[in-house]
Amino acid sequence: MRLYYHYCPSGFSNCYVLGTDRPSDEKQAIIIDPGEMNLSILSRIEDNDYTLRGILITHDHPHHVQGLTTIMKIYDAEIFAINPAVGGYRTTLVRDGDVVDIGPFRTEVISVPGHSADSAVFKIGWLLFTGDTLTAGLVGSTASSYAAATQVSSLRNKILSLPGDDYTILPGHGPPSSLEAERRFNLDLNSFGQEKKGRSAFRVEF
Repeated sequence: MRLYYHYCPSGFSNCYVLGTDRPSDEKQAIIIDPGEMNLSILSRIEDNDYTLRGILITHDHPHHVQGLTTIMKIYDAEIFAINPAVGGYRTTLVRDGDVVDIGPFRTEVISVPGHSADSAVFKIGWLLFTGDTLTAGLVGSTASSYAAATQVSSLRNKILSLPGDDYTILPGHGPPSSLEAERRFNLDLNSFGQEKKGRSAFRVEF
């Protein structure tokens, strides 16, 4: 697989294009969280002769879906999300634990509610597209202590518990990380429920 990263200045968010790599493979790609659609992203698809097979939405917040309007005018791509409609478009509804083959990309759906009710992590091989639920060293903002506890519990039970240390975390904002780094150094996960001076366990806001 070949991964392309695009930074969306309007929302300070990350968009990813994941494409096939081997010459023997049919040239196919998916997009994760299109916060915008511009010539740079279009060139990634067209210059590689990719067929766009799907769009993954980690959650229905504007900075992660605003590019859908342009994409859907160009491509006839299937949108996958926990929410039945995002950005005004109907989706192919997925649920926690689903494994979906989108062309050659076997995608596992992991529901992690808290930042939003429809927040999902998409696991493709050793890649974890975490949206706003998990960033480098932090977890996503929440509207209540209950939502914060739900998010942390889901991250601990479903993400940190994944076997192996080689997973790369690709968040909706900020730099990439690794699962091993988050297990060891993510203070929001490791200190949740404990008093820490001057620090909230769920203070990140996007």
